[in-house]
Amino acid sequence: MAKGSILPGEVAARRDAETGVRLWQITNDVSINHNFYFLTPSMTPDGASVLFASNRGGAINFYQAGFPQGDIRQLTDGDDIHGYSATLGKDGAALYFTQGGEVRALDMVTLEEKVLADFGAASLGECSLNATEDMLVTALKRDGAFHLAIVATDGTDSRIIKTSVQTLIHPQFHPSRADLIAYSSDPAPRMRMIRADGNGDELLWQHDNDEFIVHETFLGNDALVLVRWPYALQRFSLDTRQMSQVTAFNAWHIAPTRDGRYLVADTVHPDIGLQLVDLETGLKTTLCQPRSSSQGTQWRHDYYAEASAWAVKAEAPEGQTDALSWMEIGTDTVYGPQWSHPHPAWSHDERYVVYTSDHGGSPQVLVAEVPEELLKLVAGSAD
Repeated sequence: MAKGSILPGEVAARRDAETGVRLWQITNDVSINHNFYFLTPSMTPDGASVLFASNRGGAINFYQAGFPQGDIRQLTDGDDIHGYSATLGKDGAALYFTQGGEVRALDMVTLEEKVLADFGAASLGECSLNATEDMLVTALKRDGAFHLAIVATDGTDSRIIKTSVQTLIHPQFHPSRADLIAYSSDPAPRMRMIRADGNGDELLWQHDNDEFIVHETFLGNDALVLVRWPYALQRFSLDTRQMSQVTAFNAWHIAPTRDGRYLVADTVHPDIGLQLVDLETGLKTTLCQPRSSSQGTQWRHDYYAEASAWAVKAEAPEGQTDALSWMEIGTDTVYGPQWSHPHPAWSHDERYVVYTSDHGGSPQVLVAEVPEELLKLVAGSAD
C-alpha cells in the first residue's frame, strides 16, 4: 500500500433498524477507520466521496472512498499523521493536516504534499482554516509548554501567538471573521478567544472543575454552542457574554449547521443514538443508532479528570509521552480512545451526517442520510 494506491470499494448500504434512515457503511476492514474531527466535513464539497483516516497499512493515513459507490484511493503514505487533524478547503482542492511536528498541505488531484510549517519536536493537534483560507490555526506542545500557532496556507509564514503552561486545545476560526479564534484551555476555566495576531486574549466564561464544559464551537456568527456535560446543550452569546440553555439532555459531541438552526449530537450514558436538534425549538429526534462502545471513564462523571484519573490510565505507547492531549494518545482510557466515539459531522450540503462506529468490532466509517421529515419534526411543523 502506498500513496495513490487504488483499493476495491467497501461500501454497503442498509437502513437503521430503529429509525429506517438510509445508511452507508463506507469501510469494512479489520483496522481502525474513522472520520475527521466532528467540526470538519469528511465528505468532499461535491458529495462524491468520503474522506477518512485508517491504519489499515500499519500507520494512520488518509483515504478517499467514492460515494455512494466507488473505489478507495490512498491519499498519504507517512508516519506520525494525526488522524483527526485534517480539514479540506472549501473548493476541495487541498487537504491540510499535521504530521509529527509539521503542518502539511496535500493537493487532492496530484497528491503532491507541501510542508507549510515545521515546529520540530512537537505534538500538533487539528487544523482549522479561517474564512478567507489564507491561514490556519493549530495547537501544539513543545518543550513542556503549550502553544497556539498560525500558519499561512501558502507556506510563507508561521508563528506562535500564545504560550501557556496549561493545556491549549481545539482552536477554531470564527466562520466569518478571519482574524478571530476560539480555543479551549483544559481543564477549567475552559472557553477563551484570541485574535490571529495574538492580541485580545480573553476568558469568555469563568467556571470551576464542577462545571464540565466540552465541545464548544461557533453557532453562526454571534454565539457559541456547547455542552455542559452531561446535563444540557447550552448557548453562549458573544455579544452579551450570557449563557442560556437550549435543551436538557446528554448531548456529547456536537456539530451545528452553518446557519445555526440545527445540530447533530451523539450521546452516551445513556446512548440514545445520534440526535437531531432544532436550536430554536429545543426539540430533538433520533437520526440513527451507531451503538459505538464510546469508551472513556471520565464520561461517567460530571467534572473534569483529576490527577487520580490520569494515574490509572493506560500507558501511552512509545513516542507519545509528550502528546498534546488525550486525542493524540491512541490508548487513552480517560477520555477515549477517540475512534470509539461516533463524532458525527455534517456533509458540506448538510444532507448527510458522517460518523464512526466500532459496534461490529473494528471502527468503521458510516454515512446517514438526513430526511427532510426529521428536520420538520424537530422544528415542530411535522403532521
